[in-house]
Amino acid sequence: MGSNEKGSKGYLISIVMVAVLGGLLFGYDTAVISGAEKGLQAFFMGSKDFVYTDGWHGFTCASALIGCIIGSGFSGYCASNWGRKRALIFAGLMFFISALGSMEPEFLFFTHGEPSMSLLVAFNIYRIIGGVGVGMASAICPMYIGEVAPSNIRGMLVSWNQFAIIFGQLVVYFVNFMILGDHTNPVIETIGEGINAVAPGSDPWTISTGWRYMFGSEAVPAGLFSLLICFVPETPRYLAMTGRDEKALRILQRINGDSAGRQILDDIKNTMTEKTEKLFTYGYLVIFVGIMLSVFQQAVGINAVLYYAPRIFGDMGMTNPMVNTVIMGVVNITFTLVAVFTVEKLGRKPLLICGSIGMAIGAFGVALTFGNPSLTTLCMLSIMVYSASFMFSWGPICWVLIAEIFPNTIRGGAVAIAVAFQWIFNWIVSSSFVPMFNMHLTAGDDFGHWFTYGLYGVICVIAALFVWRLVPETKGKTLEEMSQLWKKN
Repeated sequence: MGSNEKGSKGYLISIVMVAVLGGLLFGYDTAVISGAEKGLQAFFMGSKDFVYTDGWHGFTCASALIGCIIGSGFSGYCASNWGRKRALIFAGLMFFISALGSMEPEFLFFTHGEPSMSLLVAFNIYRIIGGVGVGMASAICPMYIGEVAPSNIRGMLVSWNQFAIIFGQLVVYFVNFMILGDHTNPVIETIGEGINAVAPGSDPWTISTGWRYMFGSEAVPAGLFSLLICFVPETPRYLAMTGRDEKALRILQRINGDSAGRQILDDIKNTMTEKTEKLFTYGYLVIFVGIMLSVFQQAVGINAVLYYAPRIFGDMGMTNPMVNTVIMGVVNITFTLVAVFTVEKLGRKPLLICGSIGMAIGAFGVALTFGNPSLTTLCMLSIMVYSASFMFSWGPICWVLIAEIFPNTIRGGAVAIAVAFQWIFNWIVSSSFVPMFNMHLTAGDDFGHWFTYGLYGVICVIAALFVWRLVPETKGKTLEEMSQLWKKN
């Protein structure tokens, strides 16, 4: 066997592509509800044993987030004790079970097509199981990619994970669109007090069947991911931490070339004096920075814009909000690619600071123009600026930093804590948006509209200051150098 000094790009790319599928499933699972929720609502409104109110529907749409908080919370335990690879196989199986269970929640216990309180509980359990998969994948996929990638292209490779999340959301918009075909979503009419009725003449197919196909369609990518992850190696850093140096060296040499692989293994061994150090071995600051990166990524209000884009475009008088939402998806993908291709040249901090400022301008723009009919174009442009600024900064770069900022010996636990905060704040922002948006000081004023987006704008400014003062630049540093970086502090 000849010496290999270059390392295999193809091998690295094939491993990363499989891990990135986890990101795609994360996007798919969180966005599948957008097309299915109206049919699902109409289906459960047919229940005889309880009244399916707005409150129940809100809970059902967001129940997967409960699973996300649980999954990300114990991802550190799984990643450290089972290994990164086994933890991802487990996450893939959770996605698969959830897809089939959400499609046919009646399985084994209930009569098909008869909505009831017990069936709603079963449906939500399946959605929470899927959420556990999302929570685990959201923490472990970037960690896995970060641990196999060479330091000079690590930021770019981890950014692909965010690209896959956005791409997964776009794929599911199209899949839902195709499943719906010539059918229409039921029209839900409010009777008052959070109680609704299905308008007469609503399409029975979408109420009985359409939403099932939408949830079930996830079984295809989930099955593929669970299968392919069996063929990728465990990360060399985890292998070295569990005493399997030979295996770790083989993988490192295959990726980086012979002498570089040996050098990286030595660096790993030197930072592993203790296999598991206490979480606060490197002080509180590193954990605080990790948590705050997660909090800001959600607190800038991006999900309020993404989840409610169709509603906002509808309010602007657009005839087909779904089409505008797809256009916005394409804009999002384009700007995520900007991050992928500039993160190694420009570094992490400049992208985060520019993105925060761009988002602040966009959010203040929406606050000042929303609801003014003569300024709708400006309002729509502001939303696009806000969204695009997030996509090249906080969207991908937050994941890059969470995957690389923590020293090796505490990475599993620290990433889990940071990502759990991300899901908690995702839930806080998603559930507080509508009540905040609908606030009035006097009858009929737009106070809630400008207050909400004004608040997001202020948070964007604070985020920029936080990055400037507290976040270290990690461009081109090896994961082993992170221990030195925080030891100095």
